Amino acid sequence: MIGAAGLFCLAAVLMIGWALSAYNRLVRQRNQVQASWAQIDVQLKRRYDLVPNLVETVKGYAAHERGTLEAVLAARTGAMAAAVAPEVSVRAGAENVLTQTLGRLFALAEAYPDLKANQNFAALHSELTRTEDKIAYARQFYNSAVQTLNTSVQSVPTNLIAGLGGFRSTDYFEALDGERAAVQVRS
Repeated sequence: MIGAAGLFCLAAVLMIGWALSAYNRLVRQRNQVQASWAQIDVQLKRRYDLVPNLVETVKGYAAHERGTLEAVLAARTGAMAAAVAPEVSVRAGAENVLTQTLGRLFALAEAYPDLKANQNFAALHSELTRTEDKIAYARQFYNSAVQTLNTSVQSVPTNLIAGLGGFRSTDYFEALDGERAAVQVRS
């Protein structure tokens, strides 16, 4: 039979085991958030590399659309500058602006049939579309990892270990308000 001291020791060992397990789970979840953010970063870098080539291709066909082309390059520059920001919201905002200006660039291409028929433009557009799909998937994966970490950080009793271990909730990579609105189709 186990005495009171034995029960106390057993309870203490179980509590320490649980605390270590909870801490290790939080570490794994934080690392998953960081790894998924790195995947977003890889795809964003790929997009940054494609944008100047796309703008140069469009310039030859739509030179008088300088405002749109400059807006795309400015958005790219802003997104690259925001890449060093520690806040996800700052980075997400800059990336969303770039996404919106790229949308305007592709809408502009609709007005120039020769541009749409250009093989270089078509290849760049296709590559950028694939990259945007990869970015969307990476954002979804990141947000899922953030949800898992945030749930652990905010749930009782794991929140006690999170507080002691310095774990904090992380921001989601969210769309801008304008991206949440329904798309307007005009003919």
